[in-house]
Amino acid sequence: MSATRASIVLPVHNQADHIGQVVGDYVAALDRVPLEYELVLVPNACRDQTPAVAHTLAGLHRGVRVVESELGGWGRAVRVGLAAATGELLCYTNSARTAPEELTLTLLYAVAHPNVVVKANRKIREHWTRRLGSLLYNLECRALFDLACWDVNGTPKVFPRDMSALLGLTRDDDLIDAEFAAICRREGYPMLEVPVFSSRRHGGKSTTNYGSAWKMYVGAYQLWRERR
Repeated sequence: MSATRASIVLPVHNQADHIGQVVGDYVAALDRVPLEYELVLVPNACRDQTPAVAHTLAGLHRGVRVVESELGGWGRAVRVGLAAATGELLCYTNSARTAPEELTLTLLYAVAHPNVVVKANRKIREHWTRRLGSLLYNLECRALFDLACWDVNGTPKVFPRDMSALLGLTRDDDLIDAEFAAICRREGYPMLEVPVFSSRRHGGKSTTNYGSAWKMYVGAYQLWRERR
C-alpha cells in the first residue's frame, strides 16, 4: 500500500477561519495509514485570507501544496487541482463537510479496489427539504444518465489516474459531479459507494438554496442534452 501515492484535491472558498483545523485533522489521519499522499489546496475566488492561510499550511505540513484559482466555481477548482495532482490515485472532496475518517476510509477502499471508482454515499441530510431535494436530483440524474449510484454529488470521490476520461471533466460549476457520474457510466468504470452517516459541517454556510437547487435540476437536463 505504501507504494501508492494519492493526491487529494481540496477546493477552499472563504474558509480562513477553519481550514487550518480541517487540514491539520486530515494530515493527522492520513499519517496514520500506510499511504503516500499530497493535499492539494485550491483557494478559489476568495474574499478573505484563505489563500494566505493555505500557503502557511503548506509551509507547516510536508504533504500540503497550494494551487490558486482566481476564478470561482466548485467544478473549476476541482479541475485545477486534478490538473496539478501528481499521484496515481486521484481524489477530490468537499473540505467543509468531509470528516478525516471518511476521507481515509474512502482512500483505503480505493487502494483495496484499484480498478474501481470509489465515492461516498451520504445517508443523512440536515433537514427534510434537503433530503427531498437530494432525492429528486438523484432520481433525475439516474433517469437521464442511466446511473446506478444513489448520491451523485457525494464526496470524497477517488479514482485511479488510468481512468483518463475522468481527467477530461469540463464543468466549472456544481454539475461536475453529474458529469463525473455520466463519464463513469459511458466508459463502463465500475463504481463502489461507501455509506457515510456524518452530517457535520466544519464551518461556513452552505450556498445551496431553492434557486441553486433549481439551477441544478435544469443544468442536469442541459448536460444530458449536450452529451446525447
